[in-house]
Amino acid sequence: MTPADVLAAARDLLERHAPARAGGWQRAVALLTRQALEQGIEEFWATDPATAGLREATMKTQLTCLPEYLRPRLAREISYVWAALSSACHYHPYDLAPTGAELAGWIDTVAALLAAIKSDDGQ
Repeated sequence: MTPADVLAAARDLLERHAPARAGGWQRAVALLTRQALEQGIEEFWATDPATAGLREATMKTQLTCLPEYLRPRLAREISYVWAALSSACHYHPYDLAPTGAELAGWIDTVAALLAAIKSDDGQ
């Protein structure tokens, strides 16, 4: 699946969750969104032979390098969203699951990343 397909699945789950599935849908949406983000960044690095080696680096390292290759504001937003999604993906009995509004915002940010990569105007 492409990152756009994974993100579409996350958005679909967010919009169509049924009250009967009250339990894990928020984390499922977060997992799908984070997967789309990570796949998108991997594809971004693969487009340029000079940056292809970054695909092997840790995600934190990739996110640190991202402002040099993307619009700095978008790169900062992506870094924040990745951290928020990573936190949301881990179940802690004392933490609340992310809200639908938070998830929708994170999905929109990842969609902006995928659009910037596709249009090849990251700068």
